[in-house]
Amino acid sequence: MDLQYWIWIAVGLSFALYIGIAIWSRASSTSEFYVAGSGVHPIANGMATAADWMSAASFISMAGIISFNGYDGSVYLMGWTGGYVLLALLLAPYLRKFGKFTVPDFIGDRYYSNAARAVAVFCALLVSFTYIAGQMRGVGVVFSRYLEVDINTGVFIGMAIVLFYAVLGGMKGITYTQVAQYCVLIFAFMVPAIYISFITTGHIFPQLGFGATGADGVYLLDKLDGLHRELGFHEYTLGKKSTLDVFFITAALMVGTAGLPHVIVRFFTVKKMSDARRSAGWALLFIAILYTTAPAIAVFSRTNLIETVSNKSYDELPIWFSKWESTGLISFEDKNKDGLVQYVASPEINELTIDADIMVLANPEIAQLPNWVIALLAAGALAAALSTAAGLLLVISSSVSHDLLKKIILPEISEKGELISARIAATLAVCLAGYFGINPPGFVAATVALAFGLAAASFFPSIVLGIFDRRMNKEGAIAGMSVGISLMLFYMLKFKLGWFGSGTPEEWWFGISPEGFGALAMLVNFFVSITVSRMTKKPSKEIQDLIENIRKP
Repeated sequence: MDLQYWIWIAVGLSFALYIGIAIWSRASSTSEFYVAGSGVHPIANGMATAADWMSAASFISMAGIISFNGYDGSVYLMGWTGGYVLLALLLAPYLRKFGKFTVPDFIGDRYYSNAARAVAVFCALLVSFTYIAGQMRGVGVVFSRYLEVDINTGVFIGMAIVLFYAVLGGMKGITYTQVAQYCVLIFAFMVPAIYISFITTGHIFPQLGFGATGADGVYLLDKLDGLHRELGFHEYTLGKKSTLDVFFITAALMVGTAGLPHVIVRFFTVKKMSDARRSAGWALLFIAILYTTAPAIAVFSRTNLIETVSNKSYDELPIWFSKWESTGLISFEDKNKDGLVQYVASPEINELTIDADIMVLANPEIAQLPNWVIALLAAGALAAALSTAAGLLLVISSSVSHDLLKKIILPEISEKGELISARIAATLAVCLAGYFGINPPGFVAATVALAFGLAAASFFPSIVLGIFDRRMNKEGAIAGMSVGISLMLFYMLKFKLGWFGSGTPEEWWFGISPEGFGALAMLVNFFVSITVSRMTKKPSKEIQDLIENIRKP
């Protein structure tokens, strides 16, 4: 069967499943809209959490970054998985026992201040919009290739699908849709990896295959190192980043994960504190399946790409090249007019431009796998991007309707009015997210990394100190969040978007990249929060007793 038919079948069936679940589980109350009625089973919540967290960055872009950056790409593996452990052990159970709908809700009540709540709402919106830009970009990349439309049209289609089940079902609909999306995305991610690993090395487990020998008896990593040396790239297994920058990027991703509002809210959907711990453990298992496979896909795709296109005649390149070329995500410029593709490290000589985001998606086509495998991967990639986009939309809508409208502006608003405002906020949010998806500040994983930095700089210190420091007060929290988010935002705008001057890598503060600066901003947040809290009035006895209570098993 033709590839396009397979793609329509796979994508159509998966979308029908998501829409059917959304209709079945539509929310009828604010509790169901915000936290699915707090009645989700830990295993189901673990799968939903994994789907919510393993976004387009994990599915599409992470292996792409590793395939191009090699050793340096390992920061994403270490940071994101380590951060989830940090969240599961350090924060999730206590936040669940506190029993609020959202992170701004926790901060507003813990710090007995609507001003603190308003700052938290601003931070939640900023983090969520930065994150969702990467997801919508991922949706556009997938649609542009597999439905053969341009990226902008792909983003619009994704917006319509997400809007339907996020607005209709709220957290209840999103949770059960994400369970289905996890099943689709993990199956879609693993099948091509197993297929290629077995063909290339004879190992059915990709985790073993990428460290094994190929048909020529050479270890795959040694072979890739050799190919890189021949083409002038740095060796795949050696890093170029400084140790300090690697440390700060890893730390920023870890603490950013522990501060992400759309992941934290997942632990409010279970019945009790012990269920939060159990669902965190299940989610870590489900996440590990994909994360231990990504390095293998990176090696397979990078090796296959170089061997397929480097120094080959452009006119004889396989059909997949022209298909991806039409999306603008890979391009060839014949600088020396010899008709051969020169893919080398030197920018003056190199004739091939490749977007890192296509490596996972193009991998089955480069390896000449069956059409049904390629179609399955398309459905999985869309599931990954749409699941996280839906979770982020809920954070945005609940921040506006519950934390801003209900708690600050219109305390007397009815439950029905709050539910309507949440759906209106989600509609407006998806339109703004679509704009950022069409005009993103970078490729998917880089954009998402900035969101983690913003979460690290703003939420992590205020949540940790809110749980473990009885002396922490509203003045300290407001000052810390404000300084942390402002510092990270300035650094991101200067060195990522070129505002406030050129912002070249040579000008990075202490040699720390924008992706890693969130860790430094977090340390500043901690310092400011603790210092200000010690110089101002301590919280009331009721607040201190509340802190003691949430820390008891």
